[in-house]
Amino acid sequence: MAAADIPSAALRHHDLCSRGIRLARKMRSDVTDLLDIYVERQGLDASISVAAVDGVPAAAAERWAEQSGTQRLLDNLAAYRAFRTLLAQMLEEQREQLGDADAELGPALAAVLLQVSAFAYHLEELLELESRGAPAEEGSEPPAPPRLSLFEQKLRGLGVLRELAQWAVRSVRDLRQLAKHGPGTTLEGSGTALGLPESQ
Repeated sequence: MAAADIPSAALRHHDLCSRGIRLARKMRSDVTDLLDIYVERQGLDASISVAAVDGVPAAAAERWAEQSGTQRLLDNLAAYRAFRTLLAQMLEEQREQLGDADAELGPALAAVLLQVSAFAYHLEELLELESRGAPAEEGSEPPAPPRLSLFEQKLRGLGVLRELAQWAVRSVRDLRQLAKHGPGTTLEGSGTALGLPESQ
């Protein structure tokens, strides 16, 4: 990168991080609202325990503070690409179950899916600025979802939304760290792990 390009690259980096933080905060708020709708419409207990969802990386991370900026972005991108597939499956299942009769849950799911897709694209932009480039997605078609009972589908959906809410919190923290540094720098911190509370 030419010396004259460094200030403009740094400004774009900071702008992308700032916009990403706003997107993640909005997504977190909307997913929280969607969780309330989902629990009510699916007839679930909001306090029910749900197992980890296959295919979704956990938002909590060991040695989080030691990750490089690029690794943070790659972890986030892998997670949101997975969420994009899972939310699309949930939306299809919801339409099969209720058709056009549900005027609340379906549109709310679709809106969050759009936000997840937009955020994944935003992460790809940041990776391009890091001179890293976004990795190609594996395979042209997502794997077929496992055969689940209706109740199992509801629990899986609840697990997906809960983990997405946690990732939105982590994304804000990751992007705050990235915003403190220029593109391509290694981040260092004093902590060793990222523990995520229920709210941001």
